[in-house]
Amino acid sequence: MLSRVMTSALRATAALVLVASFSPTAASAETTDGYWQGVQKTGALRCGAAVAPPYVMRDPASGEYSGFFADLCREFAEVLKVKPEFVDTTWDNIVAGLQAGKWDVSLALNRTPARAMAVQFSVPAMEYQISLAYNKENPKIPTGAAAVADIDKADVTLAVMSGTAQDKAISSVVKTATILRLPTNDETRLAVVSRRADILVDASDTNQLFTQSNPDWAVALNPTPALAKQGVAFGLPYQLSSADVEVINIFLEERVATGHIEELIRKAVDQVLKTGN
Repeated sequence: MLSRVMTSALRATAALVLVASFSPTAASAETTDGYWQGVQKTGALRCGAAVAPPYVMRDPASGEYSGFFADLCREFAEVLKVKPEFVDTTWDNIVAGLQAGKWDVSLALNRTPARAMAVQFSVPAMEYQISLAYNKENPKIPTGAAAVADIDKADVTLAVMSGTAQDKAISSVVKTATILRLPTNDETRLAVVSRRADILVDASDTNQLFTQSNPDWAVALNPTPALAKQGVAFGLPYQLSSADVEVINIFLEERVATGHIEELIRKAVDQVLKTGN
């Protein structure tokens, strides 16, 4: 009889332990804070920012950041109820800095398979492709040029910002022409204006700004087949959970669906055209 009582008691105890392990209290005790909760504890969202108008711009006098991805950084910080903090970087270092934890997100990062092996991405805020801007009177550029192969000649020089997605994309397809890699967007544009280079390799929307600023002579070509047509997104640390990634995805999806990002892009483009930044 005693043994039966003890057996029943042990079974009851085991059942209570099992129930407790599935109780909300026990489950919450095992739950750890997500990445964004950690950002909230620090009080600041650190955004790695490499200059590339109209995505990210920086006033050299004040150090103030603008551009539609800078605006998105501020808006996401507002969602998290923290302050935005911009960390200046270059396109050569924007992935490595994110990997090293120097900032929480990278701004305006092109989604590529190579980068996806090192960092995660949000859903795209916009679609991107590379275009080729040049002087329509340049005799080196044949009339009716439609593909990269049409301008891939020994006497042609292409200017591109070092370390960018456009640098990697054009380097993978150009076999004969010279690629002039420069550290800033301003230097690549100046190279074409001064005729140090024949072609400016950049994002199609950025090159549109360039041609609108120089309507008398500048034209742009979107090559066929398309060159590096990719989404432009937030770069995220590789260790983020799917739940953490979903937070920023929902933030972006809502803004894309309502047309808000298009409004931010128009504002940034207007700023570039008015100020030349």
